[in-house]
Amino acid sequence: MDQQTHLEIGRPTAAFVGASWVALGLGASVYFIGLWNAQMQLAEKGYFLAIFLLGLFAAISVQKAVRDRAEDVPVTGAYLGVAWGMLLASLALMAVGLWNADLLLSEKGFYGIGFAMSLFAVVAVQKNVRDVAAYRTLHPDPPLPIERSGFVGG
Repeated sequence: MDQQTHLEIGRPTAAFVGASWVALGLGASVYFIGLWNAQMQLAEKGYFLAIFLLGLFAAISVQKAVRDRAEDVPVTGAYLGVAWGMLLASLALMAVGLWNADLLLSEKGFYGIGFAMSLFAVVAVQKNVRDVAAYRTLHPDPPLPIERSGFVGG
């Protein structure tokens, strides 16, 4: 992405930023509440927690690396490959874990949707955080006016 295109990026709307955070909070909350209430061994809960966290981290890494490359920021192929690999691994491990879990089909869907929603939302949140930072760099807030302290001096 050339510099001129980068300068035209606007600030994300408050509605989109809010919706992204709400989607992430909702997806993660649904997943964690389900995990907390699940009738499974602690090791199984740990497995599903670790896969969830790996997936979120990998999704953020992929989003950042892809965007960096689009903006001509150097990203090694090895890093991008590892990020994609971990994202795909988290998806595969989640699928295998849910396939083999002793859960009702509706419960499996519950975890799958919570996971997918959280992955999508964390990418949107990361994009918004980066867009807001870029916007603030290009459009710094004007200095605040000096507030009157009530002191009258001469």
